[in-house]
Parts: sequence; structure tokens; C-alpha cells
Amino acid sequence: METGGRAVPNALEPIELPDWAWERAEVRQALRARDMGAVFRQVQQYAGASQSRIAMATGMTQARVNEIINRRREVSRLDVYERIADGLHMPDDARHLLGLAASREKRSGGPAFDLAAFPEVVRVYAAQNSAADEIQQQAREAKELDVLAVRGLGLIGLNDSLLRACLPRDQGGKGLRIRVLLLDPDSNVLDRRAAEIGESSESLAGGVRLAEARLRELASSSEIEVYRYRMLPTWRLIRTDSTMFVSAFDAGWEGHESATYKVMETPHGPLFRGFRRMFDAIVDGAQRTV
Repeated sequence: METGGRAVPNALEPIELPDWAWERAEVRQALRARDMGAVFRQVQQYAGASQSRIAMATGMTQARVNEIINRRREVSRLDVYERIADGLHMPDDARHLLGLAASREKRSGGPAFDLAAFPEVVRVYAAQNSAADEIQQQAREAKELDVLAVRGLGLIGLNDSLLRACLPRDQGGKGLRIRVLLLDPDSNVLDRRAAEIGESSESLAGGVRLAEARLRELASSSEIEVYRYRMLPTWRLIRTDSTMFVSAFDAGWEGHESATYKVMETPHGPLFRGFRRMFDAIVDGAQRTV
């Protein structure tokens, strides 16, 4: 049923949700499904907006908003979706999930970054340490976890590593699928990487083997696969379901020191799909050890 008719003028400023609210899984699922009732309920929760406030921002009556929230009316017209997106001040990534083009306004991801042209990149951190809380939160809620690293000790190998404490500790955690790619300690590429960071090949190879041994301990509580790859490390990836944290390796530059990009899956974005395809291709050519 259509919800046309601009009964009330949009007299107030657009409703502003916190940036993180648009990144939550339930909000993104509602946008993909074009479930405006669910979207409005999230707006009430995260912005504290009343039905009347939502109505004024989106150019509807309060009665119509109530019907949508209570699933007695659906939205099907493109112009109404546009009004809702404008009234809720949706970022471009959220608009794309809804099937809309980017907004006319130029939105900024912060004082140093304009992310409007890159809706998949929803946040940029100066280094992994700045993103640690966000990564751990995502990992605790994930059903799938992919890690592409060199030795992985600081990410998942040690008890005090970034991800270890976020993983299930008993048989009840078998629902989590983990795939970890580590640099082959017997490869010539490991020697080259060791030279790049000023470390001995023996030390770096020993770190990889230690990580493998510690990851083997997780087999009783998680569905885990560990692989060795034989290519020069370039990208460092952590994927938690539809969210990915991407950083880079370079000569004299460890992955955790790199800027970290939070990339989220969108219907038309190439970055998430491309990095996931790359990860799967590396797995296909790698040697499984756990």
C-alpha cells in the first residue's frame, strides 16, 4: 500500500542518528528488506524520536507513521523512500542498502576524510589500536571470522591478543567458523618479509609455528581452519560476517601500525567483495595445517 501525500510540511531539521547506529546489523537488515517499520523503530530507539517527530521529518502524518511501525501499512513508492532517507539524514551507505542513489548533500566521514564517494568505507582509524574496541565488539557477535595475517600472534594466537578473548571457550561455541591464513614459515617469502621488518627468519618462522600451535587449541570450541600461504604479505584482513577491517603491510611497516579501514558489505560496492574474493582465492592455493 502506498504512503504518498505530504500531509505535514517538513518544518524541522532532519533527524540525526549516531553514525554507529546505521552500522548495526539489525538496522542494515531492515534497510535491505525495505522494512520501514523496523527502521522507524530503530530511529525511536537510537534517536529518541517520537512518531510525531518522525512524521514531520519524513513528510507524513503521525497516524501513517504509526501504521507503518505497527505493520498495518507498507512503503512501496520510490519518492516516499527518498523522503524518508532525507528526513532521517541517512548516510550514503544506508541509502545504497535501501536501493537509493547517493544523497544530494556531500557528507563527510570526519575532518580528514570525505567518504561520500566510498560508501563501503564507513570509518578510518589511524592504526589498529584505535579500532580495537570496535573489532572486538564485532568479533563477539560474529558467526564467521576470517583473519589474514603474517604470524597472527598479536591478532589471535596469544591469550592477550586482540581476538582471543572474544572467541568461545566451550563446546557451545561450535557455531563460530574461523579461518586463519598465516605466512608459510618454510617459504622464501618469509625470509623476505623478515628482512623487511629487520627480524631474523628463525624468529618470524617460530612465531608462525607458535600461532599454529595455539590456534590448534581452539579446535575443541570452534570450527577452525588454519592455512599457510606463500605470497608476499600485502593486506591484513579481519572479517566479521559483513564487516571487514583492512590494513596493509610494507617494508619496515607492520600491519597493526597501518591505518585501518572499516569496510562494510553493500549491494554494489566492489571493495568488500574484492577483498573477500582475494581471501577465498588465497585459501584455495594454501596448505591447511589445522
